[in-house]
Amino acid sequence: MDITQDNRLSASVTGFIDRMPSLSTTVTKVLEICNRPNTSPNDLNRVISLDPVLTGQVLKLINSAYYSLPNQITSLGRAIIMLGINTVKNLALSTAILGTLSKTKTLIPMDVFWSHCLCVGVTAKALAAFHKIPAALQEEYFVAGLLHDIGKIPLHNCFPEEYETVLSLTGLEQGPLYRSEELLLGCTHQETGRLIAEKWQFSPTIGDCISCHHAPRRAGEARRGTVAIVALANIYACLHDYGSAGDPFPATADINEALDIAGFRWEDLRPLAQRVDSELEKAKIFLQVSEVSS
Repeated sequence: MDITQDNRLSASVTGFIDRMPSLSTTVTKVLEICNRPNTSPNDLNRVISLDPVLTGQVLKLINSAYYSLPNQITSLGRAIIMLGINTVKNLALSTAILGTLSKTKTLIPMDVFWSHCLCVGVTAKALAAFHKIPAALQEEYFVAGLLHDIGKIPLHNCFPEEYETVLSLTGLEQGPLYRSEELLLGCTHQETGRLIAEKWQFSPTIGDCISCHHAPRRAGEARRGTVAIVALANIYACLHDYGSAGDPFPATADINEALDIAGFRWEDLRPLAQRVDSELEKAKIFLQVSEVSS
């Protein structure tokens, strides 16, 4: 059932999403500038320098263990050049959203939930690297993975008792969470995620990763491969118990579909473990950076 077909569900969820704050003017401007073909670091510097919070986030990231630089960077302009335009764009987007959503309540502890999402982001980026995706584009895989499950948050908040039953049914049946959501709520977190993606005007790629990560074939043809990689990264994180988002039992058919579209064999994922563990420790800085604005 589409979420708009259930008036009670639609009113509660859309009301929750409507109350979510919009992205800040600075973040919106950063996204707009970064989408221009001839954007320069100076263009970003002029916008970010007017926002002390985002300036602090950029400097905190460049001076973090994620980059392990020998000397501290104090110049915003230099930090933007060193990080790269795509990294700064995705830092602005991801920390703004983490800062907003981390304040909401979920049935699963938020640190456990975000640990799962962080693993999906790291794994998606690693899979993109395996496929020789240019480094500048790999950051979008990370952000898409990080944000793929945000549609669960309105459902946790609006229907805590019903969603507790959804989680219990998933465990009893040892099946995928979205099937329990469809059965008990009439919609899935992919649908509510789509509404959030539309509110915050995410890129079509990130929007499809949020709304189609359990059904990559439904994504736009040009974006299907990216969505399948995020889907595969989500399956990897679920099966290896990195954090938890309430979905430990991916369907075999979903695994095969993601592998087929993404162009991987399951054996290709076996060497990922060490890299994912290492990158996961480093990437936790994205959770810490978001605390600057909390």
